[in-house]
Amino acid sequence: MTAMIGKKISAFTLLAVMLIAVTGAPASAQAADAKQPSVENPHMHLWGTDNIGQCWTHFDRNETTSAVDGYGEKEFAENQQVDVNINCAMSESFKADMYLNPNGTIRIDLGIYIASGDCSDTAECQELRISLMKGSTIVAQEEFATNNNYDDNQIIWEIPVSDNMTRWNKSFEEPQIQFEYSKPNPADVTCIIFDCSGYFRVYYSENQDGMDTEILFPVINASDPIAVGGDDAPPSTGNSGMLPGFGLLAGVGSLAIGAVAASRFYREG
Repeated sequence: MTAMIGKKISAFTLLAVMLIAVTGAPASAQAADAKQPSVENPHMHLWGTDNIGQCWTHFDRNETTSAVDGYGEKEFAENQQVDVNINCAMSESFKADMYLNPNGTIRIDLGIYIASGDCSDTAECQELRISLMKGSTIVAQEEFATNNNYDDNQIIWEIPVSDNMTRWNKSFEEPQIQFEYSKPNPADVTCIIFDCSGYFRVYYSENQDGMDTEILFPVINASDPIAVGGDDAPPSTGNSGMLPGFGLLAGVGSLAIGAVAASRFYREG
């Protein structure tokens, strides 16, 4: 009778530790977060409201709260300066540091529509300037000559990864995209008949106008030998090549086997 009870206790002990090991497996064994960057998910997408009052990014190509028309547009009345300064930041913090291939290239595709006048000696002017930011720090910046005569502009910007771009720390170094532009409104005799309002439009990802809008980061794993990690070496993952949670499972499994063996020894004694 005592031996039978001992067998049941040992069986229940083994089952319990196996369940604990499985449910306690690390998050990497579960489905990845589509809004977070990874080697398999390296494209950052741009979203926002219809008036560009809010603009945000994440790595999921699906977004239900972005503008239905697929773009955000700001209108400027006649004789008003077409002046914008827009920041598009991540909608949520990174859950882990993002590492980039030091030999890779960041590719930025953006769709912009502009309606404004041209620069003059008396008007304040700023060509379209786009900045890639790492948190609050600008790591790359470029000015683009645009067609501002009520037309679309497809921007393609390739940025070689530099030493200060190899590691993006979670919580305070998430990427941001900044747009700056300032030119006078259209002003000529045709404005007596036609509407000469100014416009600045940013096409969001998955728009219906065929404009490409996404940012491709050459993401690599922290454990990759070329992941230099900027100022610090990438932290050790402690991964021996086994499946996530397997080490824990093996450990508690050994304890369970030991418990069964001890019970058997007791019975035989």
